[in-house]
Amino acid sequence: MTSNYLYEDNLQSERLITRKLTASDVTWWESFFEDPESTEFLFLHTLGLTSNLEYATHMINKQIERYRDKRFGLQVLVDKKTNTCIGLCGLLAQEVKGKRETEVGYHILKPYRKQGFATEAARLFIAYAFKNNLTDSVISVIDTENYASLKVAEKNRLTRE
Repeated sequence: MTSNYLYEDNLQSERLITRKLTASDVTWWESFFEDPESTEFLFLHTLGLTSNLEYATHMINKQIERYRDKRFGLQVLVDKKTNTCIGLCGLLAQEVKGKRETEVGYHILKPYRKQGFATEAARLFIAYAFKNNLTDSVISVIDTENYASLKVAEKNRLTRE
């Protein structure tokens, strides 16, 4: 990552606008954890949490910490047409195999999947990272069995390593 740090919200694509998470987002984000497909690749069992509310609160608090610590963080995706929160996407400062990387991560609520929102959102954040010289490369860390996320990465021209 370059020495520049800029991480704005209110980014806009054709159908989406972003905003940073707040503690009050737990009310709608909790529903994400009700769907086993959503959480299949998240390794939630390692956290010692027991309820969807705890998972949602933990995930949101982690993003708020990321904002504070200048490590980017997932942002809320709002459907411009309906003003509905449909998921999260954003840049994440990660360490992978001892190297600092900038990841694009995305999570879409079940009713909004398979409509291109993840691809559109990831593309928005990738473009933002390069436009603002935040990094020389963007990655996505994806389980090899997570075919939907792999498809999003391929559509955004991320290559498998």
